Amino acid sequence: MSKFLLAGLGNIGKEYAATRHNIGFDIADAIVKKHEAFFRSDRLADVASYKWRGKSIVVIKPTTYMNLSGKAVKYWIDKENIALENLLVIVDELALPLNKVRLRPGGSDAGHNGLTSIRESLGTDQYPRLRFGIGNDFPKGMQAEYVLSKWRPEEEVLIKVKIAKCVEIVESFILQGIGRTMSEWNKLEISL
Repeated sequence: MSKFLLAGLGNIGKEYAATRHNIGFDIADAIVKKHEAFFRSDRLADVASYKWRGKSIVVIKPTTYMNLSGKAVKYWIDKENIALENLLVIVDELALPLNKVRLRPGGSDAGHNGLTSIRESLGTDQYPRLRFGIGNDFPKGMQAEYVLSKWRPEEEVLIKVKIAKCVEIVESFILQGIGRTMSEWNKLEISL
């Protein structure tokens, strides 16, 4: 039975809930809820697992804070003996507009501290990631405040639609692999 690790990135704590930077947690929650699984507190992460269409899925939300996400990802990939190509990191992306998502087989951290930590812990940047566009509508020098801000009321409906689409993308990645999923989804513009 093939095994997958889905790692939704974010920061623990109520002050970070529903912020742009925590979209990885929100997507992980949506996946786990759809499959009627439940998170439990475990080493370095909240963890849920379920079986689906002959696959074994482990979902983590690291409890290490974003900048140390790699510790949790490395621990769980080793503990569950999961192949690197069956890891999917779900993360916010400033360089993509709000109506886009991108699935990639690997690549640059693009200044994202969570991805930097994972690259350092795994010793490679060649692992799949799903990048959720959060836009970059902020004044110069206000990037940190922007990524840690909550969605604007006018963005919330689109975000719910995008989260549901991301659950579909993750399921496609598990069933069809990264190549087919990228060709089906990467050009999509998500709108209401």
